[in-house]
Amino acid sequence: MTAPRTDRWSSGGAYESYIGRWSRLVAPEFLDWLDIPRGRRWLDVGCGTGALTGAILERCGPRSVVGVDPSEPFIAHASATVVDARATFVVGTAAATGLDDRGVDVVVSALVLNFVPDLGDALAEALRVVSPGGVIAGYVWDYAEGMELLRRFWDAAVALDPDTRALDEGVRFENAAPDRLAAAFSAAGLTAVDLRPIEVPTVFADFDDLWTPFLSGTGPGPAYVAALAEPARNALRERLRASVSAEPDGSIRLVARAWAVRGRRPE
Repeated sequence: MTAPRTDRWSSGGAYESYIGRWSRLVAPEFLDWLDIPRGRRWLDVGCGTGALTGAILERCGPRSVVGVDPSEPFIAHASATVVDARATFVVGTAAATGLDDRGVDVVVSALVLNFVPDLGDALAEALRVVSPGGVIAGYVWDYAEGMELLRRFWDAAVALDPDTRALDEGVRFENAAPDRLAAAFSAAGLTAVDLRPIEVPTVFADFDDLWTPFLSGTGPGPAYVAALAEPARNALRERLRASVSAEPDGSIRLVARAWAVRGRRPE
């Protein structure tokens, strides 16, 4: 029986081993693409464990960075791991950040735009808090095709239970497609809207390194696994194992593609 759709975000450490470690590889390329001058005020929407915030601090010379996330455990994790006087982490949502009007110069998000209940509301909030001429940008996984870890996982799950297709992130998250992202940014009133793919290698030491994070319960895939009875969970593990090829040293090499999008608030 198909498990209910529940996205659980209960552990920052579990998220790091599941997806956070791969998001950290995308962040530098994303920030280099944005090419924001130093000394700007940043907002990291859906900051999670602080991966993107940390990269901003390391690469962009910000005046300040505010990380906002609805998950208290993630905010606690980010506050404990990203120690910098320029960084502040607070509980909030993409549609209600709690920041002042025009309070920042750049609004960014990593792997969040597909999860917000209403992307239009999130972009409206970003436009409210960003200064005229400021940049609003983000990146999301190419769930339908290019994020191989999740694509292999959901293909295996659907093969065993066709009803699981409704939970597949490639099906659920239509806004993760590049044309939908560009259309949403343009519809919100942003100008100079641009997109690009960013691909990074995802190298797992062995199959256990790939599979174990799915047992954490944090994120859509792990939440699905947690709801399965043990025989179904074991069947999924072996179906996924059969779908990947190991190198002679036992490692498994996949690729993760993200779509990055950016636009500007009109002056």
